[in-house]
Amino acid sequence: MEKRVVITGLGAITPIGKNVEETWKGIKEKKCGIDKITLFDTTNYKTTLAAEVKNYESSEHFDAKQAKRLDRSSQFAMIAAREAMKDSGITQENTDFERIGVFVSSGIGGLKTIQDQCEVNCVKGNNRVSPMFIPMSIANMPAGNIAIDVGAKGESISIVTACASSTHAIGEAYKTIKYGSEDVILAGGTEASICRVGIAGFENMKALSQATDKNRASIPFDKERSGFIMGEGAGVLVLEELEHAKKRGAKIYAEVIGYGATSDAYHITSPAPEGEGGARAMKRAIQDAGIQPEEVNYINAHGTSTHLNDLCETMAIKSALGEAAKKVMVSSTKGNMGHLLGAAGGVEAILCSKAIEEQIVPPTINYQEKDEECDLDIVPNEIRKEKVDIVMSNSLGFGGHNSSIILRNYQN
Repeated sequence: MEKRVVITGLGAITPIGKNVEETWKGIKEKKCGIDKITLFDTTNYKTTLAAEVKNYESSEHFDAKQAKRLDRSSQFAMIAAREAMKDSGITQENTDFERIGVFVSSGIGGLKTIQDQCEVNCVKGNNRVSPMFIPMSIANMPAGNIAIDVGAKGESISIVTACASSTHAIGEAYKTIKYGSEDVILAGGTEASICRVGIAGFENMKALSQATDKNRASIPFDKERSGFIMGEGAGVLVLEELEHAKKRGAKIYAEVIGYGATSDAYHITSPAPEGEGGARAMKRAIQDAGIQPEEVNYINAHGTSTHLNDLCETMAIKSALGEAAKKVMVSSTKGNMGHLLGAAGGVEAILCSKAIEEQIVPPTINYQEKDEECDLDIVPNEIRKEKVDIVMSNSLGFGGHNSSIILRNYQN
């Protein structure tokens, strides 16, 4: 028999908050976490803005030796996971840790470590490359480090599908619990790619906005959008089998009821024409949830602020929801915190959970110029107090990876 899956813990570190409470407060206050890059000198770069985690001090979370052996992406992941675990109330006394999994993804992994150690190799020679280079840089290490840190001994995996990574992780965690393989899974993603080589790579492929006004840089669905803004951080959720959660008296934020994933099989960076692949992922999620399109109240869009993504996602939503697309509320929170790449879906799933909890729809901030081609109800600039029972969250990644999850206000 299929089991029901609920969300019982949330953890995050983002460009607008050092935890979930601060991040959600930032959303409600329409805070923009984009600013000038401080992590490296941008003198020779056209891109000067990013959404960094503010005032981050590793010493607040790790001792010096531990911090030195953890890439920034793993540090963020562990911080978010610790908060999610604490929030969930899971302990050795109420849960079998051999049935706790970790499905935490990263789109790129330890890119700053790769950059730095390649420089060491070129300048000082191969004998000077750190023995921690590989364990710090490979993309599975955030999941591995979380498992070690919290003592989770169930399945531990990292699904790498670029910007769809953490939504895939949440979706696969949902399926794993649904079919009885684990009782609890920490699921989500992390990213820390604001470094010289990371910005250079995305800049040279013309993906990044070169805007200098932080309030006109990441502007999803706006006619003047010109590319995305790189963000960093992590979002981790505790997914739990319903009866297990009820038995220990857990707080339930929302229920995961649907998941859909597809491939465009079209192009390495461009979405399929008319968002065909994304539409199929949404349709699969709706079918898996056993609901009708008109029951979806709100969609947290991938909404990157690139011309093609926002246009094709608009078309995909229209294709997947049909007539219901005219009424559904859609917004992108990437105006607040840029694009967290492999961590985006994890953070956005947390925001969807909070939207359900507080019956608030996050706005698409800094929206000014209407684009006739992106003619959905994108909740511009102002929060809405509306009925939020069923929410969809979309993530679309380079390589043509598409993933959608559906959350519902929990009911017995």
